[in-house]
Amino acid sequence: MDTITVKDGTQIFYKDWGTGQPLFFHHGWPLSADDWDGQMMYFLERGYRVIAHDRRGHGRSTQTVTGNEMDTYAADVAELVEKLDLKNAIHIGHSTGGGEVARYVARYGKGRVAAAILISAVPPVMVKSEKNPGGLPMEVLDQIRESTAYHRAQYYQDFTLPFYGYNRPGAKISQGIRDNWWRQAMMGGIKAQYDCIKAFSETDFTEDLKKIDVPTLVLHGEDDQIVPFADSGPLSAKLLKNAKSKFYPGYPHGMPTTHADQINADILDFVVGLRAAAAPAA
Repeated sequence: MDTITVKDGTQIFYKDWGTGQPLFFHHGWPLSADDWDGQMMYFLERGYRVIAHDRRGHGRSTQTVTGNEMDTYAADVAELVEKLDLKNAIHIGHSTGGGEVARYVARYGKGRVAAAILISAVPPVMVKSEKNPGGLPMEVLDQIRESTAYHRAQYYQDFTLPFYGYNRPGAKISQGIRDNWWRQAMMGGIKAQYDCIKAFSETDFTEDLKKIDVPTLVLHGEDDQIVPFADSGPLSAKLLKNAKSKFYPGYPHGMPTTHADQINADILDFVVGLRAAAAPAA
């Protein structure tokens, strides 16, 4: 296995395949780099270098008790990017991974990042407050914490239904996709996953988004039951300096899996468009 040992001794697992422009994928809670397999195969076949890591406490990385918050997540990514000497990279984050992308690009991306893509992402901030009246009530998040801490195995099976929109009338349910989600989730450390709930829901990425000046694509499903659409994608797009956005009626939170053909094509169009824009005039 390919791993890097970061400053506090945590081992971070990663995949690094191919050559060409780097595409760095950041997974959601409580999953692993494997959640990006469909995207990694798609872009590897099209001549890109594809990288994905297991966030600390998740997947095959160390089951950490400390450092399970966004500042450390972003610092871990920065160490991995430096080790791999990635330049002109495009960072792509789903859900919690979108928050990780925002924090990383804002703090460490200067000179190394060409663009960012936020998919079903948690920014600007999820939790409800006076400043964010459309957010999720703390009681909802506390229930996620309770279920993760004490009923994780069953809760994670149940969670796949709203995650992929499989609880909607007429949904075509893939048991394999549900099982793969559960497999990834149960590989991670319970304490790290518990802490990550606070990280993804209570971290305010507003200032991070304002600092990002590279082209950023915001993709979000309008039927997202995990990161509700109205309080996420459209608000992030408004805060970014150089944003493009595409929103999908009826698409669920897990749309990179359930609608991979569409999402992959839209990512590719954005990436190819960046190349065209950067090419010198004939």
